[in-house]
Amino acid sequence: MRLYFIFLSSAVLMTVSACKNSSIKSPKSTQEIPTVCVEKKDIKLDHLYVSDIQAIRNVEIRSKVSGFLEAIYVDEGKAVKKGQALFKLSENEHKNEVAKTKAQLSIAQAEMKSAEVEYKRVQTLVQKNIISKTEQDLALSRLNAAKSKVDEANSNLENAVHKLSYTVIRAPYDGIIDRIPMKIGSLIEEGTLMTSVSDISAMYVYFNISENEYLTYKRARNADTTVENRLVHLVLSDGKDYGSVGIIETVVSEFHESTGSIAFRAKFPNPNQLLKHNATGKVKLTTNVAGALLVPQKAVFEIQDKNYVFVVGKDNIVNMRQFKPGGRTHQYYIVESGLTEGDMIVYEGIQNMKSGTKISPKNISADNRQQLTAL
Repeated sequence: MRLYFIFLSSAVLMTVSACKNSSIKSPKSTQEIPTVCVEKKDIKLDHLYVSDIQAIRNVEIRSKVSGFLEAIYVDEGKAVKKGQALFKLSENEHKNEVAKTKAQLSIAQAEMKSAEVEYKRVQTLVQKNIISKTEQDLALSRLNAAKSKVDEANSNLENAVHKLSYTVIRAPYDGIIDRIPMKIGSLIEEGTLMTSVSDISAMYVYFNISENEYLTYKRARNADTTVENRLVHLVLSDGKDYGSVGIIETVVSEFHESTGSIAFRAKFPNPNQLLKHNATGKVKLTTNVAGALLVPQKAVFEIQDKNYVFVVGKDNIVNMRQFKPGGRTHQYYIVESGLTEGDMIVYEGIQNMKSGTKISPKNISADNRQQLTAL
């Protein structure tokens, strides 16, 4: 019985001791978290714009006369020179028309010669008072009518000669031939599309930017009017840089009513003819931004299309704060509003962070951030 009492007393003492120990809370250490400060820097901001690439000259070659296609002197995709023969249409009908108009001209010239002789004869008789002056007026009218017929015949002959020359279709300038839909023996009507010729020695690249971006661009360019400030790069459809630099030549006079954008035109050299008419790509326009507030993209998270960061207060307690970005460059957001220079924000661990958490900040330098990004 005594042993049982001793055992029970020991058990009670152990239970009381355990309860006392569990009521004592150990001090909780704050977690060390990497942080960065919002920086203000002068940067170059790159914008990419979908572009439309056009040859500096691209025209459709159409037949000016009708006839059967007798010869094709070029092949699709080949280079041609200005004035080079491309196609040959049947010409017999047009040769006959030239001969016909020449005969009509000869008849009209003969009639005019006869009218001149008659006018001189009547003029002499009037001077001798043999006939009245009215006869002279009539003779002059017949002479003028004959001259008009000669002019008409000359015009018809010139038109027929031109039509005969149009049976040989020539290149309007140096360029590259596009597809040739018609084949030898095809009946060609006036206005039939024969092919297209593109001058791709240089290329026009068109792109549209918003009104705000246009204002930023103009203010930056007005401050620096050097040619270098109008240079742009072209990113091809495969994501690679074109290599040659273009220059902005002109901006249209009006904003597009429905989109609020305005069109730019840049000109790029094309020495290796890599660019083709109607190709696609993106223009990279670089703008200098002075005193931009930068926040690493790694420190930013989104909630319902709004951007947030965790800001560290003076007591090292973090709180979630919304900010408005004004653009992106490389690994950074450009802050438009919501943050100020020197604000300390959480750089890593934002996935598990909550507002009101107290941390031990560990500032990460720009060099260290680059190393972490590389990893």
